[in-house]
Amino acid sequence: MTLPHAESSPWVELSREAWAELAPETPLPLSAEEIERLRGLSDHIDLDEVAQVYLPLSRLLSLYVSAAGKLHREQEEFLHGQIPPRTPFVIGVAGSVAVGKSTVSRVLQQLLAHWPEHPNVALVTTDGFLYPNAELERRGLMQRKGFPESYDRRALLRFVVDIKSGRDEVLAPTYSHLVYDVVPDETVVVKRPDIVIVEGLNVLQPARTREDGRTGLAVSDFFDFAIYVDAATRDIKEWYVTRFLRLRETAFRDPSSYFRKYAALTRDEAIAEAGRIWDSINGPNLEDNVLPTRSRANLVLRKDADHSVRYVRVRKL
Repeated sequence: MTLPHAESSPWVELSREAWAELAPETPLPLSAEEIERLRGLSDHIDLDEVAQVYLPLSRLLSLYVSAAGKLHREQEEFLHGQIPPRTPFVIGVAGSVAVGKSTVSRVLQQLLAHWPEHPNVALVTTDGFLYPNAELERRGLMQRKGFPESYDRRALLRFVVDIKSGRDEVLAPTYSHLVYDVVPDETVVVKRPDIVIVEGLNVLQPARTREDGRTGLAVSDFFDFAIYVDAATRDIKEWYVTRFLRLRETAFRDPSSYFRKYAALTRDEAIAEAGRIWDSINGPNLEDNVLPTRSRANLVLRKDADHSVRYVRVRKL
């Protein structure tokens, strides 16, 4: 299935069925148990979903990685070897809170690592680049956590630049969802991977205009491929509330949890509180900052109310 007036659109749209046919003979390297470990609290991903949606996507991404390698070799020959070794292929994964982008990223990491051409696949989330809570409090941004201004964008940009500069080892800060804060003195070490997946709410944000009127660099300027995980806003809100209720029965009960105060809420109180948080923070951030970046992606995964991918949009080359 293609979009109406497809000749005037920069996208090719494929139904789930048509997309699944693109890699019919590619073996699925993950077991049901492995997929269960990879999925998030509110995701209903299974073997069929991985085989029909994410396996073809991993194949497409592998083609892009191979093409980038071929171009590097040809450029090296053209410049008579006067360029450094090839840098990692960087994939950005964007989308709303609770849309399932973390699960998408983890599944892709595992699938891509099974292709022999690129066995070393690193995954970094941008949560670690949030300002620590103390700094957010100082700036009056605790109620805007997750909005673009709540991130240390300079540090995130420096991280991606270092990756694309070919540094042997690059460090990324670590974030704990349990304590809802950046973990001091704890880092993720990225050592010369073949592929780096950078997952986060705002990774496709355009560059900001500086006070002098000049435009700076954006993190996405250094992406080789970008994916946006999409769904109807009403469905994402429902998934967020469902996840909140499950966390209320699990992680929120941990004495170390930042959200332990929610563990004592009744079900109705928890639903109301989750709705309030969504309507005041996550919903506005989605509408104002995250959703407008969808058109900057190379590929869009559109989900149905049951979390299954309904269709895939691929930007034309």
